[in-house]
Amino acid sequence: MENLPEPSSSMSFSSSSYLSNGSNSYNVSATSGPEQGANLEIVSLSRLSSNLEKLLIDTEFDCSDAEIIVESIPVGVHRCILSARSKFFHELFTQGNGRPEKKPKYSMEELLPYGRVGHEAFMIFLSYLYTGKLKPSPQEVSTCVDTGCAHSACRPAVNFAVELMYASSVFQIRELASLFQRRLENFVEKAHVEDVIPIVQVAFYCQLEQLLSNCVQRVARSDLDNISLEKELPQEVSEEIKLLRLKSQPDEPEEPTDPLHEKRMRRIYKALDSDDVELVKLLLTESNISLDDAKALHYAAAYCDSKIVAEVLELGLANVNLKNARGYSVLHVAAIRREPAVIVSLLTKGACALELTEDGQSAVSICRRLTRAKDYYAKTEQGQESNKDRICIDILEREMRRNPMAMDESTSSMVMADDLHMKLLYLENRVAFARLLFPTEAKLAMKIAHAEATSEFAGFAASKSACENLREVDLNETPTVQHKRLRSRMDALIKTVDLGKRYFPHCSLVLDKFLEDDLPDLFYLQKGTADEQKIKRLRFCELKEEVQKAFSKDKEISRSGLSSSSSSSGSVRDGVKYKPPRK
Repeated sequence: MENLPEPSSSMSFSSSSYLSNGSNSYNVSATSGPEQGANLEIVSLSRLSSNLEKLLIDTEFDCSDAEIIVESIPVGVHRCILSARSKFFHELFTQGNGRPEKKPKYSMEELLPYGRVGHEAFMIFLSYLYTGKLKPSPQEVSTCVDTGCAHSACRPAVNFAVELMYASSVFQIRELASLFQRRLENFVEKAHVEDVIPIVQVAFYCQLEQLLSNCVQRVARSDLDNISLEKELPQEVSEEIKLLRLKSQPDEPEEPTDPLHEKRMRRIYKALDSDDVELVKLLLTESNISLDDAKALHYAAAYCDSKIVAEVLELGLANVNLKNARGYSVLHVAAIRREPAVIVSLLTKGACALELTEDGQSAVSICRRLTRAKDYYAKTEQGQESNKDRICIDILEREMRRNPMAMDESTSSMVMADDLHMKLLYLENRVAFARLLFPTEAKLAMKIAHAEATSEFAGFAASKSACENLREVDLNETPTVQHKRLRSRMDALIKTVDLGKRYFPHCSLVLDKFLEDDLPDLFYLQKGTADEQKIKRLRFCELKEEVQKAFSKDKEISRSGLSSSSSSSGSVRDGVKYKPPRK
């Protein structure tokens, strides 16, 4: 008989998970006393954590009984686990016991009405609930695309921590909320002041008094203007910051302010908020204030619809390269917002993409500092919507490298036609294919060129009808009026094509290949016998693959063109959106 181990020896064991392997193996080397119990507990908890994690990451063991929809992605969860870990989920699922469906679904937007929690942040949060372990933040959603950034406090890093803070607080996981509160406190002094805004918001909604106090102190010391405070922060927080600024400089003489001037400025802002450019013009004529005095173009670029920005620019009364008190041009403000239509409108009116802020930031470096790696490097197939942040970066980078004479170049194929209708048909087909292959880029170009107000293309049938309408005769329309109408349509389409060539050159090359080599019009695939149509469609698919490869190659070249972009400021538009607290 073998001798039993001595009491003084130690014992340890290792066991494979039941979920991963049905057999268990033990390696026992003697142990006794409290040390043995501690080791067993650590190994058991680690084993339990690994097994529960498989319920989230291994589809083989998917036995979820509920779904939470996050960014249109269904995430399977187990109500018993979430109920045991969170009082919030316990109350939620208890209320839903009467639901008839076997697998109830919940929307993250309904669960968190005052903020945003993305899919990646929710999966990190969910993993903690199941395993008790906090995974590191995924780089693709917590780092920006500025190669010179250390990613210690850029906007994606701040936003990701804000999302996890918000989820931890609302879902009542106190230890996790405490951890992210400390992490956000570290961001407050390191981040740009614009990037502190979402931290202020989450601290306010989650009632994190110490974090909120630190944020208020930081913003009060900054040069962020009062209008931005009022637009981005809860009213009581913005008022506290204003009061703190007054108290911090009691002995310094205040700059003289004109109450009437301030009142007129705010009237212009209200008119812009109401999308009433005619009222803006009236206010300008009734007072001695100008658009530049009110920094109205800065305001519109930050907060108004892109159509309003274009209309204000058309007035020709504002300096498009004017800088505000912080040293930001209108294009810098638009870069913070990251709305492609606004950026293109400014560039077409002469905004300088090379202009720098007082701390050396260009518009494109601002955009890169605000854009997540996931959004910039995501592959976009033809026919799918492109990410707006990436479009903004591409537009600004191309503008910085652009030949100033590029806008004077005309469409080579179009000048070969000497008939107005032929020119129109060519342009109609080109824009239709642009909408088919590159919907986001085409929509942006048409919007800036005001071509969207004319015939829309919904496909081959709609385009055929539109082309036929070009030759229709209105008995009440004189030849002069008809020519003027068609000429107006052609001018809008020419501007659309020129904008495409200027800001989306790779897309334009693709369209040139389609129109000049293989597809002379939108009905090409519908003409001929069945066999001929089959051959044409095969060639169509081959050509799509060819141009997609060229498209991807050109995108890589474009992305690497300005890799030395400097650090930029943060946006004031991201993070937790402000809504008044419920009473």
